[in-house]
Amino acid sequence: MKLSELYRSIQGESGYAGWPCFFIRTAGCNLKCNYCDTPYAREGGRDYSLKSILREAARWRGRLVQVTGGEPLLQEDTVLLCRRLLEQEKLVLLETNGSLDIGRLPRGVVRIIDLKCPDSGMSEHIHWPNLELLRPGDELKFVLSSRRDYLWARRLICERGLAAKAQILFSAVRGRLDPALLARWILEDELHQVRLQLQLHKYLWPDREKGV
Repeated sequence: MKLSELYRSIQGESGYAGWPCFFIRTAGCNLKCNYCDTPYAREGGRDYSLKSILREAARWRGRLVQVTGGEPLLQEDTVLLCRRLLEQEKLVLLETNGSLDIGRLPRGVVRIIDLKCPDSGMSEHIHWPNLELLRPGDELKFVLSSRRDYLWARRLICERGLAAKAQILFSAVRGRLDPALLARWILEDELHQVRLQLQLHKYLWPDREKGV
């Protein structure tokens, strides 16, 4: 597989935020969000054998492992990697940009879909059938740049009954939308099934962003 990096950190932006986690970041992405905070993972990377990745994951005595990118589902071996991590009895999270089919992933993987809002410039690439494949425990993340994004996300959640299918996460693009303002909108509209999240790693390590 082609990876951008392997590292240990604190889970920063999912329903598991705050927990120590081992990250497997794949290289390569098929989208180009205008707020991307990991542009170095769009291309390049180093070749790793599946065996070497699993060996590094096994050295992590914690249970939580996240496969992210880039876009991990671009690589065929990602499915097998997730299956092998489950065999190690890891709790496996996989974050995807939502443009590719999640149905190939083995049961037991927590699928975190970053559903691209209009101001990302990438919302036309959403693979809508994924919403019918959601299972309890999966997560839908909306990264919001504006009031327009917020209204789009609110309408989509209501029209498609998404809160009954997955945990809903709202986060604000840093420098574009004040998270306190986003919190006010959530409270005013009584979106009781939406969870506001901050990118915890950016507050802990503003210069490094990842961790160790």
